[in-house]
Amino acid sequence: MDSSSSSSSPAEPSTITGATTSPLILGGIISLDSKVSFQLHTLCRPFLPHFILFLLELSADFRFFFPISLSLLPARQLRPFIIPFLLGLLLDLVLVCLIKISVRRSRPHYNPTMNVAVSADHFSFPSGHSSRVFLVASLVHLSASVFADALGSEGKIVNLLIALVWVWAAATSASRVLLGRHFVVDVFAGALLGVLEGLFALHFLKIEKFF
Repeated sequence: MDSSSSSSSPAEPSTITGATTSPLILGGIISLDSKVSFQLHTLCRPFLPHFILFLLELSADFRFFFPISLSLLPARQLRPFIIPFLLGLLLDLVLVCLIKISVRRSRPHYNPTMNVAVSADHFSFPSGHSSRVFLVASLVHLSASVFADALGSEGKIVNLLIALVWVWAAATSASRVLLGRHFVVDVFAGALLGVLEGLFALHFLKIEKFF
């Protein structure tokens, strides 16, 4: 009896250690993320024109972005891009809201008062703006041939369009941290989610034949 109890006891500390390691690591990552995000926000604030950051924020706001995108629907030559694009935007809205409600990470404490579209926007992870703009950038990149046919142009113009969209996506995502809306990890997670949504939308949401 004594030998069996002594042989099982050494396993208990390892079990406890294993249970506490992950929260400690996660807490360290969150703490580092918060510090880096605050430093970026503080260092860049005096130098960057705030109206540009606000314009970037507005350019990817779903309440403005989706209706403007919907207005492109009559352009028949762009249907192979527009249909997955619009459905991808709706998918993004649903996924981001579900993740935010599940994770419930608070916004940065230095975040200025902001208007929220839905209650889930009170939470920070992931960045919906970042997922949205990287969804757009990835879809535009993957739909280069569609734009070439629609514009009747050579590759240089389409490549310029793709480059501009990627720059816009990167700048808009960076503005989320610089404005104090999000943490760095929120932005990276949103960007990754947007790219994955773009791939999914292009391959599985092609229903333009019904329109």
